[in-house]
Amino acid sequence: MTITHHPSDATLAAFAAGQLDEGSGVVVASHLTACSSCRRWLRKLEDVGGALLADLPPTPMAPGALARTMERLSGPLEQDKPLPAARPAEHLPWLPEPLRRYELGPWRWIGPGVYQRKVSVPTKGDARVFLLKAAPGTKLPEHTHTGIERTQVLAGAFIHDGGRFGAGDFDDAEGEVEHRPTVDMGEECICLVAMTGGIKMTGPIGRLIQPFVRL
Repeated sequence: MTITHHPSDATLAAFAAGQLDEGSGVVVASHLTACSSCRRWLRKLEDVGGALLADLPPTPMAPGALARTMERLSGPLEQDKPLPAARPAEHLPWLPEPLRRYELGPWRWIGPGVYQRKVSVPTKGDARVFLLKAAPGTKLPEHTHTGIERTQVLAGAFIHDGGRFGAGDFDDAEGEVEHRPTVDMGEECICLVAMTGGIKMTGPIGRLIQPFVRL
């Protein structure tokens, strides 16, 4: 597997610092399972972060902080946030390990040759995580984003102005990015997507079907 496209340095730094939401974190973690160069870069970022923390001067604890911490640690385990339910047994050879702890919904038709499958990652606000599957040769409408879209290609490939994105590649798209992905010929394309905000269709056909888009 040749990986050409990676998360931005800012995205990897946020992942290393634990600042990404869980959905984006799962997509980045899925990329890391396939990309040794990003794993090496992540270790360097973590080393730098650890060194910076070690150099910080000690900060006094707030009054009562120790007592509150000990009370929380001694509380019943039922109060802790439960782990997501295990994914039902299923033959999905392309499914990355970080995704296997989450339940997957059924495939849902959203357009000609295009299907969506919900991933049960806990999210806040308008954030959501899903699998997207498109048939070979499918041309998605030209669009831009009102938020952030992080995509990890799990199988197949798609092409847009940013290049060709094959299995293992990562696409960081923000609001100002306008593109029209086309699925490469040969095999269906399956992607893991974490998205905030919505999709805004920009072409004449896209504006016509905008009311029916539910990604």
